[in-house]
Formats: sequence, C-alpha cells, structure tokens
Amino acid sequence: MKVASKAKGRLQVLALINCVKITDDGLLRVVALNPHITKLHVPGCTSLSPVGVVTAVKLLSKNNHKLKVLQINGIQGIQKEELETLHNLINQGQTQQKIGKILYHEYNKFSTLEHIETNHPIDVDICPKCNEVRIVFDCPRVSCQKCRGCDLCITRCIECGICITSTQELEEASCSDTLCLECWLKLPKCSYCNKPYCNKHADQQHRVSGSVGFVCATCHSRFN
Repeated sequence: MKVASKAKGRLQVLALINCVKITDDGLLRVVALNPHITKLHVPGCTSLSPVGVVTAVKLLSKNNHKLKVLQINGIQGIQKEELETLHNLINQGQTQQKIGKILYHEYNKFSTLEHIETNHPIDVDICPKCNEVRIVFDCPRVSCQKCRGCDLCITRCIECGICITSTQELEEASCSDTLCLECWLKLPKCSYCNKPYCNKHADQQHRVSGSVGFVCATCHSRFN
C-alpha cells in the first residue's frame, strides 16, 4: 500500500491479492491519489466491504475516466443491487465486447496468490443456481447447457472442468480435488493406495528410490 500511495497518480493497475488487512479507508486513500487506475484487483481482501468497493469504483468513474476491470471474488456480502451498480459504472460508455466463458479447470490452474486475467469486466456474477454473487463457471462441453453455476452448486473435474452429475461416481484423488473418471484413469497413481494427484498438486508426490512411481503424502507419512 505504501508503494501504491507513492505512485503520484501514475498507477493504472492496482492488484491486492488476499490482502486481508486492507480496509475500505486504505483502498479509498490509494484510489483518491491514483484516479487513473483502469484495473482494480482485490480478490480475497476480506476486510473490504461492498460499500467500500462501490465507493472506490465511483471515485474511478469521475471526469470521464472509466475502470475497465474489477476483480472482487471473496469479498463477502455483495448484493445483487450492488453488483448491478458496479456493472453500470464500468460498462457506461464502453463498447460492448464479446464475453467468453470462465472455465473451472483453467481458473484453478493459478495459485490463490496470483491475479488472474479474464475477459470479464467483473469476475463475479449471480449464480443461476443459488442466486448468490460468486464466480460463475461454464462447462467446456458444448452439449451441456444446464450446468452453469458457482463451484458450491456444481461439482466439476479439476483437470478438464466438466460437470459431474449425481449419477456419476466421484473419483478419489490424493489431494482434495474432484476428478472425473476419464481424467482419473489418465493420471499416475500412488504405488500404495492407487490414488492420483491432479496436475496442480503433483509437486506433493514423494518419489520412490529406484522406481518410476511415487507415494502420496498420506502413504509416505504412514509408512515412514
């Protein structure tokens, strides 16, 4: 925040990822000093309030300046009316651009400490399943038209992003992520429990000396 405050009005991108100590007052001070910010990334900044975010975007919408990108996933208590206000502030005066899909497996490739660029002006939306404001994912299968929803409403494979219906069996992984059967079959398995890691957590594998296989963290702690 000190660096951002010293930008002397030249800051155009402000990315504060999981900064749980940043408050509305702190954000508004930086925004007031840097009115030319076009991208504001504050996902996981749980001390920020929806009112503080709306106020910041209003400050960045003065004098014909427009914020182009806003990321606020993880900020609690955002209401539909506040989201609509944010959309009106950001979209006002901008040409309509084609908005693509947000795919679960592509979004989750990144660490929670990284900021993720999407082609959406605002990263959150109203989930059509639970009616709450969250990141809403699409299914990569063209034939699937009914599984658009947040990750709490729709179970998806971490590797390919497809929805896993109630009639399909969830495949166990050594990490806490969910896999579809096709992806489970493709991934290398632990030599003891026969469970794979998804590619994101493959670094948790313990290599076995003299073998091409690996042991998962659970089995490694159990047998060593």
